[in-house]
Amino acid sequence: MIKAKNNRTLSLSQEEIVSLKKKLVTKPIDSYVNKTVHADLFDMAPYLPYNAVDLLIIDPPYNLNKNFGTSTFRVKKEADYEKLFEDWLCSIKHSLKKTASIYVCCDWYTSQSVYTVLKKYFTIRNRITWEREKGRGALRNWKNCQEDIWFATCSNDYKFNVDAVKLKRKVLAPYRINGVPKDWTDEQGGKYRLTFPSNLWTDITIPFWSMPENTNHPTQKPEKLIAKLVMASSDAGDLVLDPFVGSGTTSVVAKKLKRRFIGIDLNEEYCCLTEKRLLLADKHPNIQGYTDGFFWERNSFNVHKNSKV
Repeated sequence: MIKAKNNRTLSLSQEEIVSLKKKLVTKPIDSYVNKTVHADLFDMAPYLPYNAVDLLIIDPPYNLNKNFGTSTFRVKKEADYEKLFEDWLCSIKHSLKKTASIYVCCDWYTSQSVYTVLKKYFTIRNRITWEREKGRGALRNWKNCQEDIWFATCSNDYKFNVDAVKLKRKVLAPYRINGVPKDWTDEQGGKYRLTFPSNLWTDITIPFWSMPENTNHPTQKPEKLIAKLVMASSDAGDLVLDPFVGSGTTSVVAKKLKRRFIGIDLNEEYCCLTEKRLLLADKHPNIQGYTDGFFWERNSFNVHKNSKV
């Protein structure tokens, strides 16, 4: 299939698959750090290192009928899905440090199940809701354009780097006290304010065909979204685990932000796609929507970089 001129969706040739799959881990080894593991989670989980992971990001199959290339997930009864999620979680729980943080992605339908399981083992800190502007309309229901991310920790001793994830917004009504700007700065591109991160995110752009991070994975998460989680809850050099890494966004973001990573997925082609993106990350270390050390609101114009974010 011939791509449109500006279609930058990342794909794999057969030759690339043959080459990249040589990089994949398919059996137990001494160290999984900075590796992409092609395996069923239940088979590989017992071999993950104990008390080693600083940040766990889980983006499991939602309780929907969904085709993931070589496998298909089928809708389950709510209790069965809850049990499956608990089995997934418990299989890797041993790998977490006492100071670790956990983020779990889900939709509205699975959100309650995720919460029910998480609170058995961890301390729930918050629920992030983010706007997913893509979505199909419905004739007999409200269009679904939001997803949740549950934030939990292993203990009361955890990292949260609030200054690293503040959002830079244009000030619509700049206010001064005695002629001095109140909580905003006057810059070349306009007047801006750094705002504290909230649990409602409306600044996320879903990867689409003209973005270089886009792939054909059906549930790919944006790099900007994952970057917020990584920067808030880990430091450079920390270890990030994603047991459903898909097309590799968590591993790629971790690499770009100088973290170590372990990514696991059942689909060989997605694992190869992860490895290709990791190679490209060396040449293109930028993250869409994160510029000059700040996260910017969607479609802001940053004159310093002369690029839309």
